[in-house]
Amino acid sequence: MADWKKRNFEDIEDRSPAEVPIRWLFSRDEVESTQVGVSRFSYEPGARMPFGHRHGVQEEVYVVVSGSGRAKLEDEIIEIALWDVLRVAPQVIRSFEAGPDGMEMICVGGKRPEGGDNEGFKDFWLDW
Repeated sequence: MADWKKRNFEDIEDRSPAEVPIRWLFSRDEVESTQVGVSRFSYEPGARMPFGHRHGVQEEVYVVVSGSGRAKLEDEIIEIALWDVLRVAPQVIRSFEAGPDGMEMICVGGKRPEGGDNEGFKDFWLDW
């Protein structure tokens, strides 16, 4: 077996919830990575992730590759734009919202513990 594997994001199944206008494409399992995950998130104009999430041990880095938007990080909201790189520590609850032109992001995450370490938070944007 080769020590590499290639996949195109356009050939990966969308794993987003049906009710949100966002595409989630996760490549970790597709390329059989054990150390790093690379994901692609495509937000339609004005789309907002309806919940937040954090991790137990995985640090994540997000890169805006198209459009712009906002990130809600705990109780703070920041603007993010084309080619911004945003590092988020595992314990920080985060969520994203696209601007008027939509937003496309690449997310790179560290090694995932067995069984995962994602914790979700419903209604994370309610106070905003």
